[in-house]
Amino acid sequence: MLKIGLTGGIGSGKSTVAKIFEQLGVPVYYADTEAKRIMNEDPILTAELILHFGKEVFVDGKLNRKYLSSLVFNDKKKLDLLNSLVHPATIRNSEQWMQQQQSPYAIKEAALIFESGSQDQLDYVIGVSAPETLRIQRTIQRDNITREAVKDRIQNQLSESIKMRLCNFVIINDEQQLVIPQVIELDMKIRALANPKANMKTL
Repeated sequence: MLKIGLTGGIGSGKSTVAKIFEQLGVPVYYADTEAKRIMNEDPILTAELILHFGKEVFVDGKLNRKYLSSLVFNDKKKLDLLNSLVHPATIRNSEQWMQQQQSPYAIKEAALIFESGSQDQLDYVIGVSAPETLRIQRTIQRDNITREAVKDRIQNQLSESIKMRLCNFVIINDEQQLVIPQVIELDMKIRALANPKANMKTL
């Protein structure tokens, strides 16, 4: 089975693209959702978060995401520290999930694939690209935050141009080109890539 990454900058629409792949029968691991679950459920990670960020990080046993975000998004050192704690746990969890899948390929959807080093565990990476102005507009509407807050988040991610160059495939989500046909075409390509690998395993 091929392991495929799906990434893109904030507001690029990678989750939307992931949902289309799901409609085509492809299993998708949502790293951000799983990371939040792991931060609540992994006792070692929970202890590390409290140690480094204070007991206020949890309220009634649940992660206080708003408080944690306020600590890290304007402090790169704290953000890097948070990522160094959460990423390894999420990568381990995604590897376990991948091993359980039976399809020709499965997708790991994550914003920070290259930043976390996750690409080393993947066969190919798909990038979802959109103009920055559109990404900012989408994020303001989605998260109800200011333009400055969105720009701060963008600054904490690998630049769009570098990220897309590192990807094996790119889907354009600029509201000018249709996304679904791009996903269908790419699904066919990846299934074709998966077949020789599957055949070799049976020899």
